[in-house]
Amino acid sequence: MSRIELSKIDTRAPKDLDKREVKEKTEKILEELDELQNLLFAEGKHSVLIVIQGMDGSGKDGVIRNVLGNMNPQGVSVRSYKAPTPEELSHDFLWRIHHYAPPKGMIQIFNRSHYEDILVTRVHKWCDDETANKRMEAINDFEKLLKKHNSTHILKFYLHVSAEEQHERLSERMKDPTKMWKYNEKDFEEAKLWDVYMAMYEDCFNNCNNPPWTIVPADQNWYKEYIIASKLQELLKGLDMQFPGLKK
Repeated sequence: MSRIELSKIDTRAPKDLDKREVKEKTEKILEELDELQNLLFAEGKHSVLIVIQGMDGSGKDGVIRNVLGNMNPQGVSVRSYKAPTPEELSHDFLWRIHHYAPPKGMIQIFNRSHYEDILVTRVHKWCDDETANKRMEAINDFEKLLKKHNSTHILKFYLHVSAEEQHERLSERMKDPTKMWKYNEKDFEEAKLWDVYMAMYEDCFNNCNNPPWTIVPADQNWYKEYIIASKLQELLKGLDMQFPGLKK
């Protein structure tokens, strides 16, 4: 498998796509996802873990709201990961993650995830390369465990936003009253480390790519939402699920 190089992947939709047509397709997919998620919940044989990673301003919250927020909340759960607490730091790095792995019938969304422990930690040199390599091995084993022992299907999305678009979105948080609550001056400091983040992400993708990452062009929300909705639809339809009959 060829190595993933983010600089060679476009952050925008193909120019020949019609925005209105794509948005109409997305609406139809979202309607079907509502039915498929209900079937997943009723059958109770599979679970889905959706991992969403991306730089600040890449649109993680928007995707969760606009694509995944349309389904029955009884069968969908969201977990956001920030800096680990002292209790979490006293355990292995996956301890706080495993607790939120989805039970059968559920869709679990990770807004950031276990991958933060080989991304931001390496950017800031809190984690050396040897430790990071051991963690990547552990992540691969963890994801295999979920699939093998709990029929958990994992979708991993990296929201690939350009540095220019990120700067515009972060700046908007200082001007738009509906987005000011998101503003954090540290985001601009992190943005200065762009090249280091890209290198760490590429290393992550090329060492933890089974199941594979989907690199989602994220400069345009309508295309980003279409890609993610389509991938989830494809996965759920491929499970060949059936409603259970009456219990004897």
